[in-house]
Amino acid sequence: MKSLPPDLQAHLDEGTTTLAWCWRITRADGVSFGFTDHDRTLSFDGTDFEPESGLTASEVRSGSDLSVDAQDAEGVLTSDRITETDILDGRWDNGTVEVWRVNWSAPAQRALLRRGAIGQIRRGRLAFVAEVRSLAHVLGQTVGRTFQATCDAALGDARCGINAEAPIYTGTGTVVALQRDRAFTTEGLQAYAAGWFSYGRIQWTSGANAGRQAEVLSHVLLDGVAVLTLLEAPVRAISEGDAFTIRAGCDKSFATCRAKFANVANFRGFPHIPGQDAVLRYATKDGGHEGTVL
Repeated sequence: MKSLPPDLQAHLDEGTTTLAWCWRITRADGVSFGFTDHDRTLSFDGTDFEPESGLTASEVRSGSDLSVDAQDAEGVLTSDRITETDILDGRWDNGTVEVWRVNWSAPAQRALLRRGAIGQIRRGRLAFVAEVRSLAHVLGQTVGRTFQATCDAALGDARCGINAEAPIYTGTGTVVALQRDRAFTTEGLQAYAAGWFSYGRIQWTSGANAGRQAEVLSHVLLDGVAVLTLLEAPVRAISEGDAFTIRAGCDKSFATCRAKFANVANFRGFPHIPGQDAVLRYATKDGGHEGTVL
């Protein structure tokens, strides 16, 4: 059971209340937003809570077990700071949420009722419903290493050890012409071998997607012209002349780690681990299944 501040409890005991809901959302990029269902701006803790933003809350549900409690925040796309494009772009995914109950006539009288994270966002043409998950959802995440043939380190992290910012692994270029919504020819990458940036990451430095990153599916050369295909089409359209920085990719295989990065000593996979087909194999003289060390 939550204990309320004495001044807020005294206000509730009066019988006639002036209460409002306030939401403070901090996105993954560190930008904070405040919203309230009151009809004027409320301010506290350095945040201005925008009025009439279209947000309404469901009941707050809390249990005594470790199940993930959830609350829905439903609203319409009326706030200039909530755009459908940003929702599609994932900017609001897993943002931290604080749900406050505030006396709007005296904002110092308030109580934090819920702290959690934005989960699933369901959207329509004019409205959206955001799930606010309690902190218990973190307990359901898988932690620890995965035993697999391929490497489980991220290229350039401390476990990998490769300097992904080195000039040999980083290139810059611009979009010359679009081929599809996620494929385009480029200028500036002619010196790199085909496949060098496959499975890498591209970061846009200009255009509608400036500041955003995307995964590269393939990097091929056609008549000396580099063609990039992204894993997913960006929410904001790519335009000719958009500039980007791109980093080499790794398919997580032992062969690539040895040939492309000369980093076998830091390979974090188990290339000789038996696959699922091992249970179907049978002993042979010349098939490598005679029981000797692999």
